[in-house]
Amino acid sequence: MRLVVARCQVDYAGRLTAHLPMATRVLMIKADGSVLVHSDGGSYTPLNWRSPPCALREGTTEDGQVEWTVTGKTDDTLRILIEEVLHESSHDLGVDPGLQKDGVEKHLQELLAEHPATLAAGLTLVRREFPTAIGPVDLMCRDAEGLSVAVEIKRRGEIDGVEQLTRYLELLNRDPLLTGKGSVRGIFAAQAIKPQARVLAEDRGITCAVVDYDALRGMDDDAEHRLF
Repeated sequence: MRLVVARCQVDYAGRLTAHLPMATRVLMIKADGSVLVHSDGGSYTPLNWRSPPCALREGTTEDGQVEWTVTGKTDDTLRILIEEVLHESSHDLGVDPGLQKDGVEKHLQELLAEHPATLAAGLTLVRREFPTAIGPVDLMCRDAEGLSVAVEIKRRGEIDGVEQLTRYLELLNRDPLLTGKGSVRGIFAAQAIKPQARVLAEDRGITCAVVDYDALRGMDDDAEHRLF
């Protein structure tokens, strides 16, 4: 991973446009090919980013300033104009063992993998921990029409979980094997979902599903056949 702390201006052009005026920020270039722009406040979510695979080209403007141009498979472009580099370093982080979920969240995933139709009628499981370049999707499913559905599972549904699923969907919708019959859609499942997270999810076309953990456990707990 390459980390650069710099005074920079960032401009994104694609489906929409976004501008970050000159300020000190952290630029993160990860080994998976992603490029992220972070500030020192507000949230741990990047201000802007390009998901892998993408290419970073370093050049200079006519007046001699350093400019990075980040491009990918789409026409979207991220341009980073660097006024001053305050720090730069590179680090080999090695192979990450992955997120270790707490017992309840892990059990929720197991139960929903066994009973995906509790999230949506006709939903069937394709695979648990479906791999992407930025981490595994909890469940990859198909709906009754054969369309791919990515499911992200949390104990408490907050904005960061919606952002995580959004990034997964951005990558998954570039895979022609998943989008042959139509776009991959998302389901955000949790025991409780905060109102702000629900608004953000629905704005992005993501379905919210509140999960009854006790009811799910009951489906695997047939009282007539228990010894105790």
